[in-house]
Amino acid sequence: MKKVELLSPAGTLEKLKIAFDYGADAVYGGVSHFSLRIRSGKEFSWEDFEEGIAYAHARGKKVYATINGFPFNSQLNLLKKHILKMAELKPDAFIVATPGVLKLAHELAPDMPLHLSTQANVMNVLDAKVYADIGATRIITAREISLKDLKEIKKELPELELEVFVHGSMCFAYSGRCLISTLQSGRVPNRGSCANDCRFPYEMYAANPETGTLFKLEEEEGVGTYIMNSKDLNLASHMQEILDSGVVDSVKIEGRTKTAYYAAVTAKAYRMAIDDYYAGKVESDKYQYELQSLQNRGYTDAYLISRPFEKHDTQSLDFTMQLGTHQVTGVTNEAGTHYMCKFTTRPGDELEVVAPLDSKIALVDNETGTTYEKEGRLYLQFKELRDEKGKVWEAVHSGNINPIKLPTTFPPFTFFRIPARDDMNTAPKN
Repeated sequence: MKKVELLSPAGTLEKLKIAFDYGADAVYGGVSHFSLRIRSGKEFSWEDFEEGIAYAHARGKKVYATINGFPFNSQLNLLKKHILKMAELKPDAFIVATPGVLKLAHELAPDMPLHLSTQANVMNVLDAKVYADIGATRIITAREISLKDLKEIKKELPELELEVFVHGSMCFAYSGRCLISTLQSGRVPNRGSCANDCRFPYEMYAANPETGTLFKLEEEEGVGTYIMNSKDLNLASHMQEILDSGVVDSVKIEGRTKTAYYAAVTAKAYRMAIDDYYAGKVESDKYQYELQSLQNRGYTDAYLISRPFEKHDTQSLDFTMQLGTHQVTGVTNEAGTHYMCKFTTRPGDELEVVAPLDSKIALVDNETGTTYEKEGRLYLQFKELRDEKGKVWEAVHSGNINPIKLPTTFPPFTFFRIPARDDMNTAPKN
C-alpha cells in the first residue's frame, strides 16, 4: 500500500532536520529568490540548502524547492539562472505558481518533477488538466477545495498527484491572492513579503463627503475588530476522512516562518495521526494535546471537509494570536547533551519532554537531575543548573546562552515545556 506523504515546512536548515526527526517524509523550502517566503528564505543559503538536500537523501527523505513567486519582466533572466542553479542541487521537485514559470522550468529542467503551488488556485478538473498538460506532476490544490472535488480530479487524472494543506495559517483571500499588504505598506504578498495586514484590528468609520462629517461606528460588545483574521487550519482529527478518500497523495503543513518547536510538534502530531490511520485507530485527543500547545489564532477545520457556506467559525474576531497550552522552556543542542534555555528555568521545575516518536530516553536519578514518567508522559527535573564552565546557576532565563548540562543524553532537538499561565499570554485581546 502506498502511504500518504507528510510534508512539513523548512524555513532553515535546523527546522529541516527537526521536521525529519519528528516524522516528516518530505519538506519544502527555498533560497530567497522567487520564493513566497523571502524573509524566511534568506535564512537558507545555497550551501545550507544543498546540505539540507544531502541530509534528506541520506535518510530516504525528500526536499521540494520553492520557486513559487510571481516574477516581473525585469527578473526573467535572473529567474532562468535561478532555476538552472537550483536544478544542479537535485531537489526532488520544484514548487511553482504560474503557467509561465511552470513551462519555463519544464524546458530548463525537463527531468525535474513540477508541483503547482496552491497560489494557482486549482479547484476543478479543467484547470488541473491544463497544468498537467504543460508539465505539472502534482497539484497543490486550492485551500478552498472539497474532498468531493478532489475525487473528481483524481477520477479524470489518476496519474496526477494531489496535495492538500491540513494545518497552519489561513488567508482570508482566495488561495492567498491578496493585495491589502501591497496597498497599505508596499509589501507584495505574491512576491513573498506579506505584512499580514489581515491580522490587524480595524476601526470602522462612516463619512459624508458632502458635509465632511466623519464618525466612528460603535462596535457591538464581544464582536471584535479583527475583521479579516482567519483562524488556523487544523485537520489532525479528520485524517480518516481525508485518507479514506483514496485521492490524496500528500498532506501539507504550513509554516516556514514559524518556530522550530512548531516544526517539531506539527510533524509529530500528524505523524501520529497518519500512523494511527494505517493501524486502524484514531486518538484525536493525543494529536490535539500537541497541537493545542502551539500559539494559534484559534483552530478551524475549514473547507476540505465542509463547504465554505456551511462554515461560520473560521474567523478569530477578538484576538490576533493566543498562547498555546504550553510554554517552551528549552531545547537540547544537536548533540542532545546540553539544555539551551528559552524561558525561565529553575531546579525543581517539572519540565515535560517533547521528543521524536519512539525515542529511547534513559530514566535516571543523579546529581544533575531526574527523568521520570507520569501519566504516560516523560518529565525532567533539574537538581542543579551547571554550565559548561562549571558555574552553577540558581535560575536561567531567556537570553542566557550558556549550555546547561543535562542528566542524560536526549535525542537532538528535544524540547522541554511547562503548562502556560495566563500571565504568559501577551496576545492582544479586546
